[in-house]
Amino acid sequence: MSFSEPFNPPSADAPGKPSVPDWVPPPVTKETHNFATLQSIDLSQLDSPDPKAQAALVEQVKRAIREDGFLFLENYGVTIEQLHRQFSLANHLHKNISAEDKEKLLFHPDTGRWAGYKHPYGFKRHKGPEDGISQFNWYAKEWEDYGLIPKCILPFMDEIRAFAEYLHNSVNRRLLTLFSRVLELPDNYLWDNVQSHGSPTGEGYFRHALFQPVKKDIEDAAVGIKMHGHTDFGLTTLLFSVPISCLQIWTQAEEWVYVPYHPGALVINIGETLEIVSGGHFKATRHRVYKPPADQAHEERLSIVMFESSVGGIRMTPAEASPLIQREGCVEEQGVYKEFKRVMDLGVPPPTNQQWREIQIAQATDPSDTKHNRVGVHQVLVNGKLMQTREYYGVKVFLPV
Repeated sequence: MSFSEPFNPPSADAPGKPSVPDWVPPPVTKETHNFATLQSIDLSQLDSPDPKAQAALVEQVKRAIREDGFLFLENYGVTIEQLHRQFSLANHLHKNISAEDKEKLLFHPDTGRWAGYKHPYGFKRHKGPEDGISQFNWYAKEWEDYGLIPKCILPFMDEIRAFAEYLHNSVNRRLLTLFSRVLELPDNYLWDNVQSHGSPTGEGYFRHALFQPVKKDIEDAAVGIKMHGHTDFGLTTLLFSVPISCLQIWTQAEEWVYVPYHPGALVINIGETLEIVSGGHFKATRHRVYKPPADQAHEERLSIVMFESSVGGIRMTPAEASPLIQREGCVEEQGVYKEFKRVMDLGVPPPTNQQWREIQIAQATDPSDTKHNRVGVHQVLVNGKLMQTREYYGVKVFLPV
């Protein structure tokens, strides 16, 4: 099968497969201010017989990832009906996972992995203040051993697995083809030399997440933030656009704005690994999850995400073979690449992809953590802007609060 063929999922009506209620998208906010305008990429143009159309697509992608690090992806091979079926399954998992499975499959984030079930009480294994965020995360082992999967979702693993495989082997592969072309490298360069493979998610992970409203005192302690401002540490993140407006990006004007809802579209984040591999030519997306507009304050937000990662043992350095990098050099004033360059110039070996992602997961803090989230501990003022700051392997990270 060509990797650009449309998604063809297993039947939802196979004999013995339980019936699942259809997911009904919640109402879209009526708010219109403070929303981003993002590039929308038609992935089907990658198969255009017209070389000019393909070249125009590459230029459009180049502008989007340099300016925003964020883009919408449309016509990528999954219909809106197929997508809503996946949301129905995600909703079924969160509404039916048993107390026994919640305990048995509880995550161990101190290992540097989000594998398994995350309870709605913070990003540590012990129960902290309620954050309202429940997740189930598939890593490599979850695809290999279905004893690590909630029993309520087992009858549907053929559909979930096929969907994750399509995202990885088709959608993300075509994305990396476009990004390789931006770097003026062979089409398969990033897919063959950087992207991890093996399971349906490689060394990355697939997530069903449910965001529920929290009590006002918890929301106030977190100043409305549900997930800190951050950049993803992998290659690419494939996040499906949803009606509840919680996702925000940090703009060039240095302000947080909501990402609008585009039914059926994928929202693509550029990860830190890709920023470093590109020598800073690609911009890792600064984003956060924030409370929704007032007219959506009491709604649940269901989310499906694929986090794509590079091979764990790869040292995070620029792709020196890129004619773009050879001709224009690296963009040294931008993001995490600037810090990696500083460390490399000191003769310090840069961390591997696995080291980089796992230390950030293991040391994650919650937005309501007033012990760490204050100036002089994990926060600092930079040119009047409040920034979250951490240091991993000598690499300093500054992200807007």
